[in-house]
Amino acid sequence: MSFKLEETTIADIHGAYRSGDLTCADLVTGYLARIEAYDRSGPRLNSIITVNPKVDDEAAEIDTDYAKSGKFSGPLHGIPVVVKDQAETKGIMTTFGSIAMDGYMPEKDATAITKLREAGAIILAKTTMPDFATSWFGYSSKAGTTKNPYDLARDPGGSSSGTGAAVAANLGAVGVGEDTGGSIRLPASFDNLVGLKVTPGLISRAGMSPLVVFQDSAGPMCRTVLDAAKLLEAMVGFDPADPYTATAAIAGQVKYSERLDANALRGSTVGVLRSAFGENSNEDAAAVNELIGGAIDAMAAAGAKIVDVAVPDLDYYVEYTSLYVNHSRHDIDKFLSSRPGVPMKTFKEIFDAEKYHPAIDLFPMLVEGPENPQSDPEYYPRYTARETFQRIVVNQMAAQGADVLVFPTTQVPSPTREELDGGKWGTFDFPTNTLIAAQTWMPAVSVPAGFTKAGVPVGMEIVGYPYREADLLSVAYAFEQKTGHRRPPASAPEL
Repeated sequence: MSFKLEETTIADIHGAYRSGDLTCADLVTGYLARIEAYDRSGPRLNSIITVNPKVDDEAAEIDTDYAKSGKFSGPLHGIPVVVKDQAETKGIMTTFGSIAMDGYMPEKDATAITKLREAGAIILAKTTMPDFATSWFGYSSKAGTTKNPYDLARDPGGSSSGTGAAVAANLGAVGVGEDTGGSIRLPASFDNLVGLKVTPGLISRAGMSPLVVFQDSAGPMCRTVLDAAKLLEAMVGFDPADPYTATAAIAGQVKYSERLDANALRGSTVGVLRSAFGENSNEDAAAVNELIGGAIDAMAAAGAKIVDVAVPDLDYYVEYTSLYVNHSRHDIDKFLSSRPGVPMKTFKEIFDAEKYHPAIDLFPMLVEGPENPQSDPEYYPRYTARETFQRIVVNQMAAQGADVLVFPTTQVPSPTREELDGGKWGTFDFPTNTLIAAQTWMPAVSVPAGFTKAGVPVGMEIVGYPYREADLLSVAYAFEQKTGHRRPPASAPEL
């Protein structure tokens, strides 16, 4: 058989199905073998919480239907997807990363999962995540710690830690994460992936546990931009169950995969946000800066005009528009109270029972938040400051004629487990730049930008204008085609 599972793409899989070199059952068997070899044993990545108990039967059904009809069931026909355990999946345990939710079986799929199934995808497994998405790092009371497949002593990033590690290690074809402050893009950077945060509401969040409801964004985590675009196409759309999908109604149906242009950088203008770079006096930041500098040079070599963009009072706006402590407890409580099958109904109940990972410093902070965010007199000023923040960033980009804005996804590479266990970094002092796009409600993608001398992946974040994911992905695609920084980790080679 000519098909090779490692680093395969949606197009590769579909080509192998059509030629008869591969069945969905074969592919699922291959991924399950890799999960056993690399996640459950070997390097023990610990990226998978639960394998779909019916995945073999579902794969066989896909093969039977295809043999009868000779037609694909949809654009994601037979594509095995690993999904962050933040999304409810009927018939598959969903824990939101919390031991307090152990055994919870949702009554129905999240809307995004329904759309994936309708597109022909098969849900292979649910992936690890920090308790209710409350950490930048791979700690979970339900699953323990997740490892970075490129360096087992380092963290894979959070909160979509399991999806990042699993897709990077080729334990699934493509993956779904969720991003509130950077939870797709940060692990994409640490795990050498393409991770997209959309304009909030382009993809329905119905059936996904929230963190900050007006900021939450489900999205693709893939090894290539093209696969991310294809996965995005299947997930977008208006959903009456999520009023924020007014965004999807405004954006309309877009064939993102057909809009990709390998020459998109030619004649474009790329804005560089220099204030988002770390200090070169910091050895870790200097390693990142060197790679991002090289990435910007590659964009220039591909025909882009490079300009500097300054955002006045950037640090002030990032801090002032942060509403996690103000909002998250309320949003999580509202979600849990609407789920009859969950073992615990409130964030405080979970906290009082100490059913959260002790390394997650944000958890105790959130329980101190108000039950009603609007009771805080600072709430509305800080909320409306987000619109000011977005307007400032967009205006500064437009003033320089920038089509996109670029900077390091995080100012330093993935930290080691020893550093994290020792308390070197916390939620509010880790130098991630992902909050900029998150708190301005702008779409952003992290793309592989290379490896440090120690072999650690580094990502570059590209930020686009609201609703213009097609243009953003096209720039990312052109950069990817020019540079080709994606490579699989040595800790999980081909079986």
